[in-house]
Amino acid sequence: MDKILITRAGFTALETELKKLKSVERPAVIQAIAEARELGDLKENAEYHSAREKQGFIEGRIQEIEGILGLAEVIDPKTLKGAVKFGATVTVVDEDTDEEKVWQIVGEHEANIEKGLLNVKSPIARALIGKDAGDSVEVRTPGGEKSYEILTIEYK
Repeated sequence: MDKILITRAGFTALETELKKLKSVERPAVIQAIAEARELGDLKENAEYHSAREKQGFIEGRIQEIEGILGLAEVIDPKTLKGAVKFGATVTVVDEDTDEEKVWQIVGEHEANIEKGLLNVKSPIARALIGKDAGDSVEVRTPGGEKSYEILTIEYK
């Protein structure tokens, strides 16, 4: 299987989530299932079915995170420089609205556009990769064509 690119911060966040799932969430749901069993008839026991459903979600998420961490290739942006690449924090200006945006290009499992973490596979990230400060990029987004000028590129 292919390696999964991830930043050090993203890797640490997944490790933290995995520890919480295993040490807090899993034992709590096991306890909830045991308590629901004590209530009697399991066929009509909503607490039991709810706890079992939550247990399935937790176990699935644990497997997903373990799979990601097992294939992870951790990239430390601090060791990089130059044109835009994975891990770069890029400040751009929308050439139509003059609105500035700051994005860090990260792996798909740590992406969160509201926090400025841009999926490396997104159209905007693909357009930015390989470009330098001062370059303009045209991006076809679901909202239409966008033009951005790269102001700064940082690796932090």
